[in-house]
Amino acid sequence: MTIYNLGSINADYVYDVPHLPAGGETIAATAHRVGLGGKGANQSVAARLAGAEVRHIGAVGADGRWAVERLRGFGVDVAHVAEVGGPTAHAIINVDPQGENMIVLLAGANALQDEARIGAALADAGPGDTLLLQNETTCQLSAAQRAGACGMRVIYSAAPFQAEAVKQMLPLTTILVLNEVEAAQLSDTLGGRMLPDMIVTRGARGASWAVRGGETVEIPAFAVEAVDTTGAGDCFIGSVAACLDLGMGREEALRYGAAAAALQVSRPGTADAMPPRDEVLAFLGRA
Repeated sequence: MTIYNLGSINADYVYDVPHLPAGGETIAATAHRVGLGGKGANQSVAARLAGAEVRHIGAVGADGRWAVERLRGFGVDVAHVAEVGGPTAHAIINVDPQGENMIVLLAGANALQDEARIGAALADAGPGDTLLLQNETTCQLSAAQRAGACGMRVIYSAAPFQAEAVKQMLPLTTILVLNEVEAAQLSDTLGGRMLPDMIVTRGARGASWAVRGGETVEIPAFAVEAVDTTGAGDCFIGSVAACLDLGMGREEALRYGAAAAALQVSRPGTADAMPPRDEVLAFLGRA
């Protein structure tokens, strides 16, 4: 089975700061680093390191060739990552001593996806394969329609939260992924409308999987000292997607995802901080 990911690719500019800046405040950073990021790239790397075959669909500018090579270096198939006009997307990330962050995004090439290229990338996909989607690119709706037509599982991370986008995507979504804030926003937007399976991440309080019309599986987070929480949700859901692709059940997949995220937040970085499978299994063996 294969995971296809129509996902963002960002250059992350990360600044360690003594506290997150308030409006109008200028503060001095204590450290700076540049790395691979974007919800899509993060999820692809996490899924690949968890053992899945991953094909990334996306776009960068000429300044983003290093990011494509970084994805390739993790073992992600990048044959359907295009080079387009305009800049590669980037994020400016401030991280405080408790690991909390404040992020500003430039969409750049992530907003220049092409439906024909996406169709070509999904030409060989079928039942048993998975499509990952987020709200950091364009063409999510048409990609989900193609995925549904060929029987794929569609896992949609509705972030950054956009109410109208979520309404359009719900009928095409197999598993909807939200954090607590986004889940509250969705409830306010949709009221009692029937939802697909829904995974809600709760940071240090774990995560839950509400099965449509059925049970809810809940798992706690693992207690670790957080260094940088940026990308933790992406690590979690990329890992969960890989576990499902490999045939694991819901609770086992959630537990693996929680362990991977715990390791990821205990070190600086986003995609570059994703843990490999053997490290996650060793952590689970000690937990």
